[in-house]
Amino acid sequence: MEQDNPAFELENETNAAEKEIQTKVDEPKASIVNIKDEGRVKSDILYTVDEVPRWYLCVLFGIQQYLTMFGASVAYPYLVTPRLCIQESDPARGYITSTIFFVSGLGTLIQSTFGTSEEEMLSATEEELQEIWQLRMREIQGAIIVASIFETVIGLTGVIGIILQWLTPLVIVPTIALVGLSLFEEAASEASKNWGIAILTMFLLVLFSQYLESINISCCSYSKERGWKIKQLPFFKLFPVLLTIVTAWVICFILTASGALGPTNAARTDLRVQTMYSSPWFRFPYPGQWGLPTVSVGAVFGMLAAVLASVVDSLGSYYACARLACASHPPTCAINRGIFAEGISCILSGIWGSGGALTSYSENIGAIGITKVASRRVVLCGAVTMMILAVLGKFGAFFNTIPEPIIGGIFCVMFATITGVGLSNVQFIDLHSSRNILILGLSLFMGITIPKWFKNHPGTIDVGNDAANQFITVLLNTGVFVGGLIAFVLDNSIPGTDEERGLIKWREQGLEHNISEGDESTLPSPSTYDLPFGMDVIKRYQIFKYIPISPTYDQNIFLGKLKALFNRFKPQKNNNHNIDSQN
Repeated sequence: MEQDNPAFELENETNAAEKEIQTKVDEPKASIVNIKDEGRVKSDILYTVDEVPRWYLCVLFGIQQYLTMFGASVAYPYLVTPRLCIQESDPARGYITSTIFFVSGLGTLIQSTFGTSEEEMLSATEEELQEIWQLRMREIQGAIIVASIFETVIGLTGVIGIILQWLTPLVIVPTIALVGLSLFEEAASEASKNWGIAILTMFLLVLFSQYLESINISCCSYSKERGWKIKQLPFFKLFPVLLTIVTAWVICFILTASGALGPTNAARTDLRVQTMYSSPWFRFPYPGQWGLPTVSVGAVFGMLAAVLASVVDSLGSYYACARLACASHPPTCAINRGIFAEGISCILSGIWGSGGALTSYSENIGAIGITKVASRRVVLCGAVTMMILAVLGKFGAFFNTIPEPIIGGIFCVMFATITGVGLSNVQFIDLHSSRNILILGLSLFMGITIPKWFKNHPGTIDVGNDAANQFITVLLNTGVFVGGLIAFVLDNSIPGTDEERGLIKWREQGLEHNISEGDESTLPSPSTYDLPFGMDVIKRYQIFKYIPISPTYDQNIFLGKLKALFNRFKPQKNNNHNIDSQN
């Protein structure tokens, strides 16, 4: 989400951060965000969206966010490269991995600041194989670019913001919950490669983030005013994911070195060590590195369906992120700008040739609930970390040796957290209503059942056109889209009162910010969703109220002007002719 960036002056940052650390360390059990409204999340967030930790904490938090998204991002090249006919020994696999991390970091910077058959080719020569996979890559690039233009347009024109008028708690619950539930297969797949290590990872993550959160560790701190001083740092509460990954990684290394793990055991730390030797020390991913993108109708329609599903998924992610960060509901302009920024990021991903588009990352949203750190500056540090390590191939390859069962254990906890955030929104609706129970249960059940059935029965959709078949199949394979669409249609068509549907409490949560006396400074300010610069100009000129991605955008004014413009060009009845007819 696009939110205001704090000032970057070193002196102000140091002084402010010193006060933050002192306050947070002296009262580790105190709730930083203590909100009376029962609809808001009561969480002991250590750093809210607009707060800035000290620079070294930002770096560590950024690395923690990087490691959170590392597993799935590294797994993507392993899934896509065989379909592109890229051999395992081809260094292009490492190049694609670096490109993915680079454009992911670039897209994160944009989003956080202003607003994702082989056997037939074995006999070919190396040059022919390279031409084959690059030809396919260029077609994927073209499809991503064209489909992402559509996503950019619906964000820029405010179409997605207009749809939000019918977005209710009963729609939000299955949409967010299915973000986590639909990924259970991916989490189980990684964890099942060694359930012992995966369960150990889950245990460590729960231990550090929940049981040991109130335990502080003494550490040295230095400032010009006070000199060296011993302080108490809530270390386990700040870095649960980082501590979990490092601890489990070290245990796997010991088991590997001692021979306790078999040669093919997924928990071994030396299975992908060869990538460290084959990866270059320095390689800068550049636009068009695989050639000029090409466009085909079938590929564009298939990617367009994926983009639509991604938009629905992102809507749920925005609300989940705001809820976990104890921020207010994202306004319409922020939603528009978020979709617009994702579209721009996807276009850049297509130009760079990562082989995939970009979208909101559920793992990092779940990490907010575990780490209690929602600072925008931390996300920016994580983005810079991704871009730097994407250029330094050896370091990225080193992190690639993290065993997959560890990533699977992390995924299990984080996806469960996202699911819980989605289900927590049922507090707004009347659960005594049979209408609500039907909508809630049916949308969740069908959001899991329909994609599961279509994945087990490929090729079922046949409407006589390959592009249309691919378009429909992609949508029906996306649980978030299926469940969200069912809830959207039913909740807005079956009669029900505003109180029954939860709209009254929902609006109160988004508009009223009742906090305990003396905690006013901890509430996210109205500028949370502003741009980091140019706000004086934007607020000065009225024209920005008509631009859907502007922080001052007023949807009622925009729709009123649009309706007036439509009526202006609407054919008028000929009154003179009617009078003559009467005469």
